[in-house]
Amino acid sequence: MELANWFRNLLPSEYKRLVFLVVLVAITHLLFQSLLSGHEDSVDGYGNVIIRVKSTSKSAMVRNPLTINASDMSTRDVVLFNNVVLKDGTGSNLNSNVGGDDGNASRKMGDRGEIENGSVSEGTNRVIVDRNFVDDEYENDEDLNEIAVLEDVIRDQDDYVNTISDIVSSSTMESTSGAGNGFKIEQVAKHGQEVSTGKLKEGKMSEAAKELVAVNTSSVANRTSNAGFQSTPLQSNHAASENNLSMIAKPGKKKMRCEMPPKSVTTIDEMNRILLRHRRSSRAARPRRSSVRDQEIFAARSQIENAPVMVNDQELYAPLFRNVSSFKRSYELMERTLKVYVYKDGKKPIFHLPILKGLYASEGWFMKLMQGNNRFVVKDPRRAHLFYMPFSSRMLEYTLYVRNSHNRTNLRQFMKDYTETIAAKYPYFNRTGGADHFLVACHDWAPYETRHHMEHCIKALCNADVTVGFKIGRDVSLPETYVRSARNPLRDLGGKPPSQRHILAFYAGSNHGYLRPILLKHWKDKDPDMKILGRMPPGVASKMTYIQYMKSSKYCICPKGYEVNSPRVVESIFYECIPIIISDNFVPPFFEALDWGRFSLILAEKDIPNLKDILMSIPQERYLALQLGVQKVQRHFLWHAKPEKYDLFHMTLHSIWYNRVYQIKLRQ
Repeated sequence: MELANWFRNLLPSEYKRLVFLVVLVAITHLLFQSLLSGHEDSVDGYGNVIIRVKSTSKSAMVRNPLTINASDMSTRDVVLFNNVVLKDGTGSNLNSNVGGDDGNASRKMGDRGEIENGSVSEGTNRVIVDRNFVDDEYENDEDLNEIAVLEDVIRDQDDYVNTISDIVSSSTMESTSGAGNGFKIEQVAKHGQEVSTGKLKEGKMSEAAKELVAVNTSSVANRTSNAGFQSTPLQSNHAASENNLSMIAKPGKKKMRCEMPPKSVTTIDEMNRILLRHRRSSRAARPRRSSVRDQEIFAARSQIENAPVMVNDQELYAPLFRNVSSFKRSYELMERTLKVYVYKDGKKPIFHLPILKGLYASEGWFMKLMQGNNRFVVKDPRRAHLFYMPFSSRMLEYTLYVRNSHNRTNLRQFMKDYTETIAAKYPYFNRTGGADHFLVACHDWAPYETRHHMEHCIKALCNADVTVGFKIGRDVSLPETYVRSARNPLRDLGGKPPSQRHILAFYAGSNHGYLRPILLKHWKDKDPDMKILGRMPPGVASKMTYIQYMKSSKYCICPKGYEVNSPRVVESIFYECIPIIISDNFVPPFFEALDWGRFSLILAEKDIPNLKDILMSIPQERYLALQLGVQKVQRHFLWHAKPEKYDLFHMTLHSIWYNRVYQIKLRQ
């Protein structure tokens, strides 16, 4: 006490005032920090505990705690679902609503919010925050929770609980690197095990596990509330997304890109002209040094262009192709010449984990069949003509997207880091700028996720939209196939003969995007010949009704939703119904090889009011020719457990090969 009095007498009055002010500011700062941390560690509108964790690595999001890696966390939102084991039916919180941070994609590309097959499982809890960010193509009761939990991992509940415990038991997590590269994602599936996702196992987490999660969550929340946070781009993005969410409820807000017609339209005739121009003069960059493999591909181009005219080939139906002779020769050269190196870098679940069911099955089936192919795949990259980067765009979104943030920057950054890792570890990417590398991605965000850093790669994309960067002649339009059964992808194949198809045109689905409301406004319940429906009721009966409608209709309408692509195109072919594609700027699958005018109708969006008149004006002879074309082209749109000649796997690989052949230039 005497020392305190001595110190107080020693200081002049002005110093006393200064010390008082400093102490006051410090106390105010501490109180403000306490309020902030109390706000950050909270419970969101979905009942999920949100914990801020301080670390030094990149940002990610626990959509499924099984897929998280501690090394990928940096001021990250770790969301622990109340129902940790998501179920098919009630209790599922998988259905998130998202949007693009740049307006290029404004929907969640997960389990999309439209009934493609006309049914939704009963009792499913869908959480919708904003109509701009609802799911696009919500499927039947078998696939509502398409990849909520990996079936084989969820069987081991002890490992599941331990994973969650590891996440919430420490606020600082150390990085671990994988397979000699800079890419970090924890492997959550057993090595070499193929996972097909579908209907989830019924069941709940044990009470002991719930208590463990609750205790650890509370402990970490208390620690992190006093820890402070680093200033990172993710924080600012998160703050911006919160501001955006607060603006969602305001009336008169600006419409998203997906809610408005495109500013420009590229017709199918213009697409054909673009393809021809690309064939005459390739814009591909010359490699820094021409390899033997480059020379082999370049030599194939001359053989394709000078292919002998094919007459009455027993394997191929000539009218389906732009030039059946060139296609036949190119396919033969692919089988004889092409070698592919599949990068081993990257860990599951984003890499090397094929999803074989649901809307995004195309990327999964190609990954499975490519990685298991002994004919094309080589272990020595020096022997390869093409390099495959085997990532799942669906798992990328599911694993890393921060729910309701409407910001996909961390997804693109993740793929950028992966690309830079490959470029630094191997000499092949930099040699051509990635022109001899390819990716296969069906998720609608893939064009954004691979922009810039993979700009010269060959991209096989379901979202083949010329207004968002799809390059005709370089990129490949990947068919979006809705696979109902991973064990039997050909289930329910086929349809009724033309004489038994009494419905003129059929459509059923959700009323989202700007185009479908127009279609329903003009034709729903307006004409007995036009079976134009909205969303069909849930249940297996409706699913079978939907399939029977397709099997019994002459024409099946395939309008765009939020994005240009729809699984209805392949679904129509699957059930031998002539597809009517109504989607401006959509490049049809395998555009470089197939003549879509021989087995489909491609109409402009502005033609919807005249739809029946257009269909009624088609002569019977042409209808039968189109119907025959659908039956003949069907084989090119089918997945097989063991690939067959000219099937969907080989057609995809051929288009990648063919576009590379016409892209390559040699150094003199």
